[in-house]
Order: sequence, then structure tokens, then C-alpha cells
Amino acid sequence: MNIVLHQPEIPMNTGNIGRTCAATGSRLHLIRPLGFRINDKTLKRAGMDYWNELDVTYYDNFEEFAAVNKNARIYMATTKARRTYTEVSYAEDDFIMFGSEGSGIPEEILLKYESTCVRIPMLEGCRSLNLSNSVAIVLYEALRQQNFKELELEGRLHRHSWAQAHE
Repeated sequence: MNIVLHQPEIPMNTGNIGRTCAATGSRLHLIRPLGFRINDKTLKRAGMDYWNELDVTYYDNFEEFAAVNKNARIYMATTKARRTYTEVSYAEDDFIMFGSEGSGIPEEILLKYESTCVRIPMLEGCRSLNLSNSVAIVLYEALRQQNFKELELEGRLHRHSWAQAHE
């Protein structure tokens, strides 16, 4: 899977998203301008030592991203979508784009991709969820639809050792 962040502003969110991408084998695409420097200690602290294992690509703007990935199917995660993120079928190489924490994905981009906009259901009056939480929710649904291909499906605790620990 491919996760795209359009002009992310908070390094801790991007670090957490990088960690999620590294843990799932997903690629991260960052569209500038970023609200922080990549060597920001907050970013690295959130992503811990996963940042070096991350497949990350940087773009100067959305136009460059779209040109490089011209045949990609791009889902736009936005509170303005009609469909929920569970109403679509994700393919292994799809892109899921999220906007900045302060303003989301620009309206002019959403209008071009209206047919692939998705949202996470929330109670009325809630503006949005945390960006890193939103990425995890939608990404794991996409991975679930692919039967968590190549991810560890069994827990790490062995039944015997867990039972002993709880006797």
C-alpha cells in the first residue's frame, strides 16, 4: 500500500505514520512543504529507529506527485466524502492520501478525485480524528481486505507461556 501525506504539519504525527508504514511494509509519500525538518528530533522520536527502514519518497508539490504516479488509483481521505473507507475495495498498489492537520486536502484536489474520496464515520460535530489515527484506521482496512498479505498473522506469545504468566 501507499500512504500519501499532503503537506503534513506535525512531526510527531508523521513519525507515527512512518512507524505504521514500516511495520506494514507500506510506502510513505510526503508532499511538500512540510511543517518541520526531516531531521526533527520529534519526528525521529515518534518514528524511533523505523525511519531508516521506511520506503519514503518526497515531492515538491501535488502536481509532481500526480505526474510521477500518473496511473495510480488514489483514494482521498476527507471528512467531505460521501462514501466511508469500508465501502471500497483496495488493491495492493493503491494510494491513500491524507491532508494536513490544519486544513486537510485542498478543495481543488478533492474535486478532481471526487469519485475516490472516502471518510471515517464520526459523530456530528466532530471536526476530525488525529492524522496518525486516521491513517492507521484506513490502512489496516485496506490490508485486511488483502488478508494482511505478508504480515505476521499469529501472535508472538505462545499459549503455554501466556497461560503460565496468568496462573
